[in-house]
Amino acid sequence: MKYAIHTLGCKVNQYETQAMEQLLTAMGHEQGSFEERCDCYIINTCTVTAVSDKKSRNIIRRVRKLSPDAVVGVCGCYAQTDPDAVEALDVDVLVGTSGREEFLQRLEQAHREKTRYRAVDDAMKRREFEVLPAGGMAARTRALIKVQDGCCNFCTYCIIPYARGPIRSLPLETAVAQAKQCAGQGYREIVVTGIEISSWGVDFKDGSSLKDLLAALCEAVPECRIRLGSLEPRTVDADFCRKLCRYENLCPQFHLSLQSGSDTVLKRMHRKYDTARYLESVRLLNEYFPGCAITTDVIVAFPGETEQEAQETLDFMRACRFALVHVFPYSRRAGTPAAKMPDQHPNAVKEARAAAAAKVASELETAYEETMIGKVFPVLFEQEEAGHFTGHAPNYVKVYVKEAMRQNHMENIKITALYRDGVLGMLEE
Repeated sequence: MKYAIHTLGCKVNQYETQAMEQLLTAMGHEQGSFEERCDCYIINTCTVTAVSDKKSRNIIRRVRKLSPDAVVGVCGCYAQTDPDAVEALDVDVLVGTSGREEFLQRLEQAHREKTRYRAVDDAMKRREFEVLPAGGMAARTRALIKVQDGCCNFCTYCIIPYARGPIRSLPLETAVAQAKQCAGQGYREIVVTGIEISSWGVDFKDGSSLKDLLAALCEAVPECRIRLGSLEPRTVDADFCRKLCRYENLCPQFHLSLQSGSDTVLKRMHRKYDTARYLESVRLLNEYFPGCAITTDVIVAFPGETEQEAQETLDFMRACRFALVHVFPYSRRAGTPAAKMPDQHPNAVKEARAAAAAKVASELETAYEETMIGKVFPVLFEQEEAGHFTGHAPNYVKVYVKEAMRQNHMENIKITALYRDGVLGMLEE
């Protein structure tokens, strides 16, 4: 059968979609697109905000209208947390955030026999990690390896622990084997992802931690860059930095989740650190990885956030000198404690605070990119874009060059100027 997959949400969903693509290809099926008639459409949903839910519903309706006789399968976080709402949209096969191989087998059955199937488990009872193929079907430049699933932080604004269940980790030996396989397939960069990768190994109860996994991966595939997903700030201590700073193939880009630069807001969010502990992580990273890019996420206009607390976040962003900040206005998510908190802000306040944070973020991004001018970076080239060839430096800053470059090839590039959403460079002589 001819199938197409639409993915919403995070890198974990992207990884799981790529895994399903590989499995479907191995089963003998042909990949199509959502812009054409297919026998089967899969929607891998997200539920991080109410807007995400709406997007998921809209794409399900659109595909059913496009091809009324096709098999429609839905999986992912929205399917896990609100299966009744999804099933009401005339879905043929419905699962949540587990059982991907059976999901694909049920899609085959639905295509052959016109059957329907629904199986959404209790995510909180999961204890096993579902191992899926790493890598992907796209041009072989950057591969995703999912090493961890689940979260036990229960931040007051977040529904994901209920969608993904408790912490489960991919065994180290399996992660190393998948990394070697990706390297053998021609990938030059591997992104280590998960719902909360900082908790990797906790469920093994043998002292294993993320730094052990990262060291093993760096040693297993020295020809590949290892890039990290989002980190919990408390993960970054002196031991973490001392152990990992020796690996030249570990990308010096560290995404430390912040959410707020105000201690009182962090407490209401149920984040398990304060700004002093966060700043210590920033200090350590700058000490052990000079010139590294520290990136983050910020939620503005959280319920009850005062003008003073909002200003504290702006000041803290400057103190950390972030290379990149993703700014999100708080989105009320039903089913979370924050949705019931008093003093919910109107959209006008959310927009104003998001704009103020975005202005600071832009200034910081420019300041960081200016430090790259005159320096040389190894750039992994990915594609041609608007008359330039583009790729990413190890710090994940986008680099443009005018010289023709081979896709999936690394070259040393001297940075000459700021340009568009990154920097301009030229081949080092």
